Amino acid sequence: MKTDLNYIKKLIKMLDTCGISELEIEEEGTKIKLVKNKPVSGEIPQTIHFSQAPVPAPIVQAAEAPAVKPEEKTEPKLNSNLVEVRSPIVGTFYAAPSPNADSYVHVGSQVTVGTVLCIIEAMKLMNEIESEVSGKIAKIMVENGQPVEYNQVLFLVEQS
Repeated sequence: MKTDLNYIKKLIKMLDTCGISELEIEEEGTKIKLVKNKPVSGEIPQTIHFSQAPVPAPIVQAAEAPAVKPEEKTEPKLNSNLVEVRSPIVGTFYAAPSPNADSYVHVGSQVTVGTVLCIIEAMKLMNEIESEVSGKIAKIMVENGQPVEYNQVLFLVEQS
């Protein structure tokens, strides 16, 4: 992961433009965390935490759920075959490749490993998010054009 000043400046700019208050990126043993604070007379509105520490590989189905806002709480899992597909990055969720195109998947769509589920735009880059399991889309947790956080649940897939 790049850790140069220009890269960090781009991340700060993304934090300002996306309307989010926190950005955390973990990659190749490097962790960058940006937190937007309310400015206090002349202070810079962001704090930057940077560390070089081993980072475990991302897990598709996490053992514990991330902290969520009350309006974002998900339904309790009744089916143990449900797998959470989470966002690997912070960005904007797009269900289709272009505004006039059909969505990649719908509730009930059959998917296999490698099926493109959505796009997440981050810093003007379009990142295709692919399924890591085979099964049926049980629920889409995000609306088209909505900002998403790192590790936020995007889809519930009923594994086959």
